[in-house]
Amino acid sequence: MGLAVTTWLALSSLAGDYADYAAAADLLDRLEGRKPSAEASGLASGPAGSPFLEGRTVTVAGAALQQRVVAAVRDAGGNVLSSQVDLQGSQAKQGYVSLSANCEVGQGALQQLLYDLESGMPFLFIDQLVVQMPQSAGGASVETEAARMRVQIDVSGLWQVTK
Repeated sequence: MGLAVTTWLALSSLAGDYADYAAAADLLDRLEGRKPSAEASGLASGPAGSPFLEGRTVTVAGAALQQRVVAAVRDAGGNVLSSQVDLQGSQAKQGYVSLSANCEVGQGALQQLLYDLESGMPFLFIDQLVVQMPQSAGGASVETEAARMRVQIDVSGLWQVTK
């Protein structure tokens, strides 16, 4: 009886190890392009599109970043007050393009905006986020859900030359 239990435990452990190995090998094959991804087989695994900002020049990539952020703010029901693309920033040598945007967003829509920017394509990184609650005439902050907050957001994305 003891021998059967020991054999069964050893075999179940080996089966689990083999399943882990097979999953890792499958992932490696997909990453190296030897095997189609789950999207090609009909299973959606994430957002579609390139993970990089695309454009023939860094200026075009900056414009694409600006369009992406403005669209995300508008989809969240907000307004972009101003934006500035930084093509010469500290991360520019590594291929990053940065954007600083000032906008007004409702309190409930801020989470939607951040989720959209961080989970969509291309991959964008929130470098800095500053949120200011609106002030009433008497100096007290307005605590309503409909009140629009002023948001300053710095976003960056990695640029890849489009051929």
